[in-house]
Amino acid sequence: MKLKNRKDYRIRRHKRLRQKVQGSATRPRMSICVTNSHMYVQFIDDDAGTTLASASTLGMGAKLNVGTAQELGAKAAQAAIDKGISMVVIDRGGFSYHGRVQGIVEAALEAGLKVREGEQPPPRLKKASGKPKDKPDSSETEGKKGKSDKKSAPKTAKKKEVK
Repeated sequence: MKLKNRKDYRIRRHKRLRQKVQGSATRPRMSICVTNSHMYVQFIDDDAGTTLASASTLGMGAKLNVGTAQELGAKAAQAAIDKGISMVVIDRGGFSYHGRVQGIVEAALEAGLKVREGEQPPPRLKKASGKPKDKPDSSETEGKKGKSDKKSAPKTAKKKEVK
């Protein structure tokens, strides 16, 4: 099956993640869905197949940015705590842990939800610095075949003279 667009990639990622992430009554799955128009958070007990608590931006009437995502994360955490939920498994739904998804998760954790005892949320991805990787010293490459110590001069094409 040839993948067609970003949505297909996200759905395939979500299917792979769902094989590893399982919620229960004591530690439900915090499912996050971010669309172009709204954001949704649900706390799901996969054993019983029920939603224990939920929150969304449907009634908030706010813009879809990281600030709104943080408000939603705090609102969702409060709804979960009111239902007696303190520990969750994070299901980012195939979305990358960045931007609005990261805002929801971090705000929920700051509001009092726990991922697991001693476990931290996924680390932030660092952007590439653009610096080259460390190259081995010249002493390490001296005895190896195929490597010369001299740098070759760039080859230039000679122009033919026309008579």
